[in-house]
Amino acid sequence: MSIYDKLKELGVTLPPVATPAAAYVPFVQTGNLIFLSGHIARKDGKPWVGQLGKTMSTDEGQAAARAVAIELMGTLHAALGDLNRIRRVVKLMSLVNSTSEFTEQHLVTNGASELLGQVFGPVGAHARSAFGVAQIPLGACVEIELIAEVA
Repeated sequence: MSIYDKLKELGVTLPPVATPAAAYVPFVQTGNLIFLSGHIARKDGKPWVGQLGKTMSTDEGQAAARAVAIELMGTLHAALGDLNRIRRVVKLMSLVNSTSEFTEQHLVTNGASELLGQVFGPVGAHARSAFGVAQIPLGACVEIELIAEVA
């Protein structure tokens, strides 16, 4: 099954690449690796603002991380022209806007990891880091960056 068939089956529509909010580019490819800049969670086209442990639950954070994964796949599609070229999702780094008492950053990030696994199968299994941070640009609740190997 192609990646696009899987996305359709899951009801996922890929968005266009978001315009960078500062002095950087959305992705850089070097050799067979592609590095995606951090993508913030968006809801209804606007930054998904909130803080885990204060204004958002873990479940809401997972939904936000899943939304980020969709944005990341949209950028990968724009960069490569074909998501079937992904040989391996190598690594995710996730930043979760959270209180100092919140300790479920890893569970929030599962929202992205699980979707990538559903879409890419074994190729979507990746190394990962998940951090709690005091703030993310524009007040977003989650920001995730991705590294992938391409054919």
